Amino acid sequence: MTPERFAKLKQALARRQPDLTVLADAVHKPHNVSAILRTCDAVGIHRLHAISPDGSIRRHHMMAGGSKRWVEVVTHSSVADAATALGTNGWQLAAAHAEHGARDYRDVDYTEKIAIILGAELCGPSEQALSQADFSIRIPMHGLVESLNVSVAAAVILFEAERQRRAAGLYDRSRLDPEEFQGTLFEWAYPDIARRCRARDLPYPPLADDGALLGNPLARGV
Repeated sequence: MTPERFAKLKQALARRQPDLTVLADAVHKPHNVSAILRTCDAVGIHRLHAISPDGSIRRHHMMAGGSKRWVEVVTHSSVADAATALGTNGWQLAAAHAEHGARDYRDVDYTEKIAIILGAELCGPSEQALSQADFSIRIPMHGLVESLNVSVAAAVILFEAERQRRAAGLYDRSRLDPEEFQGTLFEWAYPDIARRCRARDLPYPPLADDGALLGNPLARGV
């Protein structure tokens, strides 16, 4: 781990947005999962939520290229479970769905704590997801097609969120819990050591300002 690489990781982590997320409702295609994860990383989303009763989203996550290391994926067995978990923690749920009465996606305040529900490739968010959403948002369409690919829609909406948040100064300083920041930074910098520490229920060793290890609890055995 070079000091330059460590500084880059630290800077990216400091821009993570703990109050912006995506809830993927049965998005199945690996290339869409990968593209959504890349966009999440690009706008600073710290973790993505997904409905995945069979665990398939986790397999897609492992195929998502470099972004798999930077965006945590939290899976839920059902829409109801996800809505309860997010709602209990104060998240607004905005479903990307062009139904009657849906708001223009640009007329939403994305500086609030908000989760964007993105639906499956063919039919969009499920009826269960729509019933749990606080409101729906739409991307205006001026041609003959009725909707965008789910990964493209994710990018359009999330970069509007990024624009608003950047203007509000939400990228100017870290807003992650300090303990979570340090733990995530270690996992980004030393993923193999972090994995082995977790397997042995050992604390992560401290890091110097330049990212160098100040100890290694695994030094006496693997």
